[in-house]
Amino acid sequence: MSSSSASRRAVVCAAASLALTPVLAPAAEAAALHKVAILGDSITAGWGLPPPDALPARLQGELARLGAAAKVVPSGVIGDTTAGGLARVDSAAPHGTDLCIVALGGNDLLQGADPTAVKANLDKIVHRLKGRGVTVVLAGLKLPAALDGPYATAFDAAFTSVARADGVLYVPNMLEGVMLNPALNQSDGVHPNAAGVELIARRLAPVVARGLSAR
Repeated sequence: MSSSSASRRAVVCAAASLALTPVLAPAAEAAALHKVAILGDSITAGWGLPPPDALPARLQGELARLGAAAKVVPSGVIGDTTAGGLARVDSAAPHGTDLCIVALGGNDLLQGADPTAVKANLDKIVHRLKGRGVTVVLAGLKLPAALDGPYATAFDAAFTSVARADGVLYVPNMLEGVMLNPALNQSDGVHPNAAGVELIARRLAPVVARGLSAR
């Protein structure tokens, strides 16, 4: 083989290698990402917000800032309850999910659901996920002090007791500082705006990162 032919062959091989690199790198990078699902309602679905401002995107950004490589998959359904979450838990956190954030209960509260039923649903969701080897982060919900009473106490306790009994990572009040705060909610007074979502993401991210690092 002449030196010129060898040179041409080397150039062709180098070009082929460079051409393949952009194709292979994203696939390898995606395979290395932890898969995180959020089993939730309209708040986790990002109601009223563009996708970049919704919780899945904001949480993924916060995890990246903490050095946790993760892809956050939105699995929120508008109007969903703990019963609805139980019915769709397997599809919301499909095979390959490493961690699932269970963020339900707001619609149960609005409907005046029995706290005993809420607790039972949450417990079954957690057991289902843990049985599949999925790490669980339970996001609690506490009523404002102004609404304190027997029902509020029982509702709050449903989350705490499940977290304690099942030994899962727990965020006691996902909406702390956001619920009923006009500056952090949209005009309906219920759904967080972009600033409110950012606060929620910053509260969840360290706990999620801890759960991923423990896998």
